[in-house]
Amino acid sequence: MSTKRIAALGVIAVVGLATAGCGDSSDGKTAAAEKPAASSPAGGYPVTLENCGVKQTFTKAPSRVVVMNGASVAEVSTLLALGLKDRIAVNQQTYGMSEVPGRADAIKSLPKGDIKLNDAFDIPREAMLAQRPDLVLSTTAYGFDAKNGFATRDQLKQVGANSYISPQGCDQDTSGMTMEDSRTLLRDMGKVFGVSDRAEKLIADSDKRIAQVAEKVKGEKKPKVMVLFSNMTMGGNDFSSVVAKGIYNDILANAGGTNAFENAAKGSFADLSKEKVAAADVDALVVISYNDPDPGAYAKKLLKEFPQWTAAKNEAYVVLSDSIYLGPSNDVAVEKIAKTLHPDAL
Repeated sequence: MSTKRIAALGVIAVVGLATAGCGDSSDGKTAAAEKPAASSPAGGYPVTLENCGVKQTFTKAPSRVVVMNGASVAEVSTLLALGLKDRIAVNQQTYGMSEVPGRADAIKSLPKGDIKLNDAFDIPREAMLAQRPDLVLSTTAYGFDAKNGFATRDQLKQVGANSYISPQGCDQDTSGMTMEDSRTLLRDMGKVFGVSDRAEKLIADSDKRIAQVAEKVKGEKKPKVMVLFSNMTMGGNDFSSVVAKGIYNDILANAGGTNAFENAAKGSFADLSKEKVAAADVDALVVISYNDPDPGAYAKKLLKEFPQWTAAKNEAYVVLSDSIYLGPSNDVAVEKIAKTLHPDAL
């Protein structure tokens, strides 16, 4: 998930949404890649990777991976897509639903390590070190900040553990994130675990599906789309979880749409009043569900609240969960959004 960590975790604490069941499904092509990786890595070692200014060497594929929460599922989903479930010793990422068949259940079944989480809903320093990891994944640099009570990258190195911060997470600013960052995450994990061939195949298959959609909607009028989280509050206004910038816009562009609120904020999210939202021209809604048990109802409520929207007149909306974030399934989001925006073209 590419929201800023503090904002997202604050929402979890305030809203306290219940975990939902498995959500809408894709055609299963991505899920087919989630078979166990070969026991002998295909890649040669040692592998050196520079990540957020830290150069690290892997002499073999990690076997005790700890995935920090970070209000994300990007890292755990990437490992699962690469067939690396058996390498995950502890996973704190959860979402409750997924567009990829079986992924939500696969994440739910991963070991959690019986860890008492800190106030940031993540793994504190001593608990982390007690897990004896050889690789720790964090969505942003926040997860390795000593001020937040976490084990630093240096402390992890002292106990023989490498660490990795996902793309755009070095400075915790996700406003410039694109689908290329999803590819980078897959490629980096492919190198680290010696399964680059599998990573490249996932990327090629995804890029092919995205290109096919983009070609079909090429030349079509680009509807203005409002992208927001269902039943979430991140600021002081009624609509504080409206997406302005980030990977969402790259996905919208490939689906033949444009963000109606792209210029409403300099960062990833806009904090908007009801009046400003009402005055906007919205052709379609993309509602992002984060553990909301009924995001469809939220979408219908918005359409009823703003009947002047073209989106309301056409009842044009789509509900997504993990596919619209950093991760291995952006092609699914592109396909689903495009079908809503350009049903005749697809």
